[in-house]
Amino acid sequence: MLISHDTRCALSATVDLLNTSLGDGSPDGMTTVEQLRAFVESHNLSGVQVGALGEQDVADMRATRELFARLFAAESDREAAELINAMVAEAGTTPQLTDHDGHDWHVHYFAPGASIADHLSADCGMALAFFLVAGERERLRRCDAPDCRRAFVDLSRNRSRRYCDSRTCGNRLHVAAYRARQRRSAAHTG
Repeated sequence: MLISHDTRCALSATVDLLNTSLGDGSPDGMTTVEQLRAFVESHNLSGVQVGALGEQDVADMRATRELFARLFAAESDREAAELINAMVAEAGTTPQLTDHDGHDWHVHYFAPGASIADHLSADCGMALAFFLVAGERERLRRCDAPDCRRAFVDLSRNRSRRYCDSRTCGNRLHVAAYRARQRRSAAHTG
């Protein structure tokens, strides 16, 4: 699947926003204006005036995060499509061609002057729509590690990625399985 630079950026922002709250009792990473500003700056979101962000933007981003969580948990393509349609309609999607910051021509879907929540709902919603249209919604996943709820997009060729990070969650589970096999082997020989 060919994924444009802008779509990759939108998917990265979606996943990172989702991962600010894992629902596992860990601290919520989207509760303050400072956290929102850091999020916007880390994703270099064009057209967002970082200094103008306020408490309402934080609340709106948390609501947007909940919509993305529902989308990742959708049980069918139809349910996902309904969520995406509502999200991009509510955001007032306004496609515009742009070639800012040295990138080739690409499309932004947010309206000029859109709030940060509408910006992400439009751009990220459309990126997720492309995945649905391409029959690739199954690539929107949560980590298979039992103690991890992090979201990720599986961009592997054969759709085989199971963990948010193979060096942490994947490796930890492989080591645990190895040790369990060693204990069983030792119990059988001893």
